[in-house]
Amino acid sequence: MLRAIGNVLWFLLAGLWLSLGYAIAGVVLCITIIGIPFGVQAFKLAVFTLWPFGRSIVRAPDGGCLQIGFNVLWVVFFGWFLFLAHITAGIF
Repeated sequence: MLRAIGNVLWFLLAGLWLSLGYAIAGVVLCITIIGIPFGVQAFKLAVFTLWPFGRSIVRAPDGGCLQIGFNVLWVVFFGWFLFLAHITAGIF
């Protein structure tokens, strides 16, 4: 019962906007062939952001040395905006 209430409140107050941010990032990433795998992950985060309560994240096996480079690119181009959006949602 509390999960449902939490999910509805989250969806109305912050989830929809945060999910939209992840979806936009996913669309932009899917423009290039190299960005498609990261765009797919952004879409998964968009769905997760809509209804977060009662779900869990499972860490995948190590992605290798390219994972660090692409994580840096993600932070520079998209992560800072989504970080600020999450902080704003948390404050409100």
